[in-house]
Amino acid sequence: MHRGHLIASTLAAAAVAVIFSVAACAGGSDSPPALSRWQAGTNYTTLAKPQPVKPARGKVLVNEVFWYGCGHCNALEPTIESWTLSKPDYVEFVRIPVIWGPVHRQHAKLFYTLQALRRNDLHTRVFEAIHRDGNFLAAQTDEEARALHLAFLRQHGVAEQAFNAAYDSPEVANNVELAAAATRDYEVTGVPVMIVGGKYTASVSQAGGNAELFSLVNDLAASERQRR
Repeated sequence: MHRGHLIASTLAAAAVAVIFSVAACAGGSDSPPALSRWQAGTNYTTLAKPQPVKPARGKVLVNEVFWYGCGHCNALEPTIESWTLSKPDYVEFVRIPVIWGPVHRQHAKLFYTLQALRRNDLHTRVFEAIHRDGNFLAAQTDEEARALHLAFLRQHGVAEQAFNAAYDSPEVANNVELAAAATRDYEVTGVPVMIVGGKYTASVSQAGGNAELFSLVNDLAASERQRR
C-alpha cells in the first residue's frame, strides 16, 4: 500500500508539473509579468496597426506626442523631465510634436529648430513663454511666426545667423514632415500621449495620473524588452 501511494503521488506530481509547464509556455509571452497590474484596453491601448520603429541596438523606443500649446502637455512636462532622469537605461526617449494644422506645424518647426541648434534646454522655456507669459509663439502666417521664433531665441542668446541656418535647414523641414506622418500613422486624436515600441499608447487619464503613466510606460517598455 505504501509503495502504491508513492507511485500515485509521483505520477500526480509529474502531471502537475506538465500542466504548469504548458501553462507557462502558453501564457508567458501574452501576459508579461511586468504588465500584470495593468489592463489592456483600459490602462493602455494596443495599436491595431503597429508602426515599425528603429531604436538603437538593445533599446526600446518611447515617444511622447505633444503640442506646445496644450495645457495638459505643459502640466505633464515636469513629470517627464523627472522621469528622463530615472528611466531605465534601455529606454530611448524621443518627443514628437503633433501636427494637426498650421499652428501645430509652426510649433513643430520651433521644436526641431531647438534640436538643430542643440538648445534642448529651451524646450521648457517654450512652454513657459506660452502658458506663463502669454506669448503663444504662433501667428496667422508663417512669416509672422518666424519673427516671433527669432525674437524668442534671440532673447536666449541665439544669433540671427544661427537661427536662420537651422530654421531653413533640410533637417528641420524633414523632421516636421516626419512628425506630420507620425501624427497620421498613429492616428493621434489627443495629446499628450505616450507611445511604446510603436505598439502601445497610453495617456494620463488611462493610467490614472501622471506618476502612474510613467510606471505604466516603464512596464510596457520592460515587456517589450522581454519579448526580444
